[in-house]
Amino acid sequence: MKIYSDWRALPIAGRGASVAMGNFDGVHIGHAAVLRAAHAARPDAPRAVLTFEPHPRAFFRPQDPPFRLTLATERAAALAALGVEVLYQLPFDTAFSHLSAEFFVQEILFKSIGAVHLSCGADFAFGHRRGGDVEFLAARAEALGIGLSIVPPVADAQGPVSSSRIRRLLQDGYPERAAALLGRPYSIRGEVMHGDARGRTIGFPTANIALGQHLEPQRGVYAVTARMGGKLVKGVANIGSRPTVGSTEPRLEAHFFDFDGDLYGQELSVQLRHFIREEQKFASFDLLKAQIGRDAAHARNMLDALPGSAA
Repeated sequence: MKIYSDWRALPIAGRGASVAMGNFDGVHIGHAAVLRAAHAARPDAPRAVLTFEPHPRAFFRPQDPPFRLTLATERAAALAALGVEVLYQLPFDTAFSHLSAEFFVQEILFKSIGAVHLSCGADFAFGHRRGGDVEFLAARAEALGIGLSIVPPVADAQGPVSSSRIRRLLQDGYPERAAALLGRPYSIRGEVMHGDARGRTIGFPTANIALGQHLEPQRGVYAVTARMGGKLVKGVANIGSRPTVGSTEPRLEAHFFDFDGDLYGQELSVQLRHFIREEQKFASFDLLKAQIGRDAAHARNMLDALPGSAA
């Protein structure tokens, strides 16, 4: 997949695509429907996505707690897995936020990208102060000879699928329900950093990933998996601040079963499969070690029951 971060002077390979537009946070099954609509309308054209980095909400409301389901690298990987060939990841800054809706359509979509078709959700809005909506987009696209598919929300018995709904499920400790709406297990991706090595001293070495700008799911213990060298590795992880050791920085701390490699400095994507229990503070490391042993056994049993768990 080719990634372009500047809409100006795109090469020929970056033009003439059928473009799905939106924030695509999480790349859930509703987003997949927008992608399918773009491809179905023009299967002869490259499959492309236009999105923004950072997320506009993060730009306009930097004081908000971290909320992203997928940071840029994980989002790109999820889009590539859905067959996207071209990603326009446009920097969202002050100058970009002041571009008019007309400029966005005329200069970026039409003149620069040369989109042959567009698709978006019914609530897509763009341009300075969200001055452009799907009605405006439809009129301008028609005038410019660009096709347009407006995709209604994908819904289930609980209502429309949305990134906000998935966030709530993760914050409430339901990764399985979130996975059903994402179309894949929810993952936290980041660089494995050095911790305080306490896990190794009690027989449970861990890979530590700072949550950073990721949404913080329900704090507690999870059964997790990760892909390492094409192999599915199972494990148990804690998300939280580790109150027993007096830490305050939220992180994901994962112990992988039957694995003894060096992961420091590597980028790792950890999939949350099942929530086991809430985070708690223990009176001693011996009590903590005993509980981790029980958590690990519980996680093994849960993961061994997953379809294709031997993969």
